Amino acid sequence: MLVEGARRVGKSTLAREFGKNEYRSCLFIDFYRASDDVKALFRDLADDLDSLFSYLAGLYNVQLHERDTLVVLDEVQFFPHARAMVKYFVEDGRYDFIETGSLVSIKQNTQDILIPSEEVSFELNPFDFEEFCWACGEERLSTLIKQAADNRQPLPDALHKKASRVFREYMLVGGM
Repeated sequence: MLVEGARRVGKSTLAREFGKNEYRSCLFIDFYRASDDVKALFRDLADDLDSLFSYLAGLYNVQLHERDTLVVLDEVQFFPHARAMVKYFVEDGRYDFIETGSLVSIKQNTQDILIPSEEVSFELNPFDFEEFCWACGEERLSTLIKQAADNRQPLPDALHKKASRVFREYMLVGGM
């Protein structure tokens, strides 16, 4: 699966948390920060997946479990060679894979890459204000705001102040 979207919408966090919660182990490789040594492993061991996975497990100190490990190739647009290898990773079948990347960069950096037909693409969008309220445990406030808007009536002053504080927090963390 490819999770793509704008910068800072939670692609990496979503993939990492999914791996931690749904798999026995998760190997998370961030290609924005990956060393040249890590990238060299992908280039040098493209035809030896046993060694590649073994060395990556050692570098990242992760025990890999066949059919119960998620490998996250984060910010894959910074190393298109890894994305090209996904076709062979899928054929190998030992592990599941999620790639993450920014929309524009992925399209620019993958013109000459054969994308596996099995790849499913998912676009992650930022939270709207209602979703942000839910994520912050403010479901009731969200409902009251919606009711007030539907009824074209103002919120009581105390609730308006609370909603304004939550909205400022939403804008501060990058709400759209």
